[in-house]
Amino acid sequence: MIASYNREFVGDVLLVELTTESAVKTKLERHGDLVLLQEESTSEVKGFNLFNASKYVELDGVVGNVEISKEFVASIEKAIAESGAALDLNVDFSPKFVVGHVVELGDHPNADKLHITKVDVGEDELLQIVCGAPNVAQGQKVVVAKIGAVMPSGMVIKESALRGVESFGMLCSARELEIPNAPQVKGIMILDDSAQAGTPFKA
Repeated sequence: MIASYNREFVGDVLLVELTTESAVKTKLERHGDLVLLQEESTSEVKGFNLFNASKYVELDGVVGNVEISKEFVASIEKAIAESGAALDLNVDFSPKFVVGHVVELGDHPNADKLHITKVDVGEDELLQIVCGAPNVAQGQKVVVAKIGAVMPSGMVIKESALRGVESFGMLCSARELEIPNAPQVKGIMILDDSAQAGTPFKA
């Protein structure tokens, strides 16, 4: 789940994405203040807009991305129930910014400046991530933004293909993470070797 709110520019409307996959063709289904955004061919709900959002959710001081907490989701579930809509929220509360260990590093077959990494993020399988940082190397501990992570810039990390090679996340620089006094140079952030793969990263 990815949620955003900007009362000044959008109004009292909470915008929620339930998947990083865009709908091919969208149809709308309204239930009071709740408008479901559905894939027309399958009726799968890709997201929704909640109007008069501040009536349902505590949003004081929120501008931009909304932190997805259990309390926030509980408020949303209550609003959905009050609207009469049938929608189950299966929210992944696992951290989206984690420590990664670069286990493998190879050249990209179609781009001299890109590398293909296999990264341990504490899960059963390694993540394949295409990276263009000049300082990436095998054995490093790095910061990984997983699929569904929302960068400080507002960019959502999605599954992608870079020059024909699939990538399932991003290796982050200190500048991209907006860490204070981050060096304004190209290159990912290298963590101390004692950092444990899969543990949450907090700037």
